Amino acid sequence: MQQKVNNQTRNTASPATRNLIIFIWGLIVATALYACNSSAGAPAGQQAAPALPVVSLQQAPATTYQEFNASLEGSQDIEIRPQVDGYLDRILVDEGAYVKKGQALFQINTRPYQEQLNTARASLASAKANLLNAEINVSKLAPLVQNNIVSDVQLKTAQAVHDAAAAQVAQAEAVVQSAVINLGYTTIHAPVEGYVGRIPFRTGSLVGVSTLNPLTVVSSVRDVYAYFSFTEKDFLSFTQEFAGKTVEEKIKQFPAVELVMADESIYPLKGKVETVTGQFNNNSGTISFRATFENKDGLLRSGNTGRIRVPHAMNTALAIPQESTFELQDKVFVFAVSDSNKVVSVPLQISGKSGNYYLVENGLKPNQRIVFSGFDRLRDGAFIQPQLISLDSIIKSRPL
Repeated sequence: MQQKVNNQTRNTASPATRNLIIFIWGLIVATALYACNSSAGAPAGQQAAPALPVVSLQQAPATTYQEFNASLEGSQDIEIRPQVDGYLDRILVDEGAYVKKGQALFQINTRPYQEQLNTARASLASAKANLLNAEINVSKLAPLVQNNIVSDVQLKTAQAVHDAAAAQVAQAEAVVQSAVINLGYTTIHAPVEGYVGRIPFRTGSLVGVSTLNPLTVVSSVRDVYAYFSFTEKDFLSFTQEFAGKTVEEKIKQFPAVELVMADESIYPLKGKVETVTGQFNNNSGTISFRATFENKDGLLRSGNTGRIRVPHAMNTALAIPQESTFELQDKVFVFAVSDSNKVVSVPLQISGKSGNYYLVENGLKPNQRIVFSGFDRLRDGAFIQPQLISLDSIIKSRPL
């Protein structure tokens, strides 16, 4: 009887409990769905947009630069070679030394050439003695011929002997002079002032006129030549840009150029382009120009390398700070800002560089706004809170 009552009670309570549970779960699910729908339905633009600096573009005068690889040579690079054979007795300078014109550089052993000179002088003395003897014979026969004591044939023979003796004297004098010259060649002097290059020989080395390598090279670097090359396209642009009927007249209008050293520093003095070769190199398709730089302090040496910077002045240019750009697949982009503060990436066509700025030919217009910096995580279509900054203030701190 008791079991029957309990079963009836359980059966009557179960529906209510189940309904209560179902109600509670339904309330929880509805709340969750409402929260999800509310979150998903909120526009992206209404989320907190990043505040980023923005600049408005403007045109300004600028100077662009083209750079060309250059090799440097002294205005005179002279190989020092011996003109006589012999052993090096002394090396009178060290590598890298600065020498003056006429300064002694090397001394070749003089003994063989001194003996040659002594022999030549002895031969000259003998020839002069023979000449004197011939003159005596002529002077003795001349009055005898006049008095018809001897035949004039004897006088003519004596005169011929005299002439031969005179010729031998002249020849002996030439040999002496040659020996003097050769003896002088044993001391090798600097033909110009400049710096001594590498010396591949040492004291005791046998050197001579047939030696393949020079004793050294003396480079006169008071003025230094920088050689650089234009492509055919660059050369045509050069001929169209500068006034003049001939290439020589156009070169006179060429602006002063700068030399970028190997450590990226700029050589303090500017150079002047003076000459251009007469023809293109068939292998490289380029034509060579030569610029001259003063080098009073000797900072430049033959064999240095660098880059020649050729300036091109522009009356107006749209300048973009390089830090406002990013590269993607070898193209340069910026984030342009629309009137609704939405950003979109724009590819640029760069016409050149000026300092830390790109000069834009196509892609942007004056007064258009771009994101200046801080766009590492920015994506196309995103909204920002633009913080306008003046491009003039940027240019004043970092001039074009």
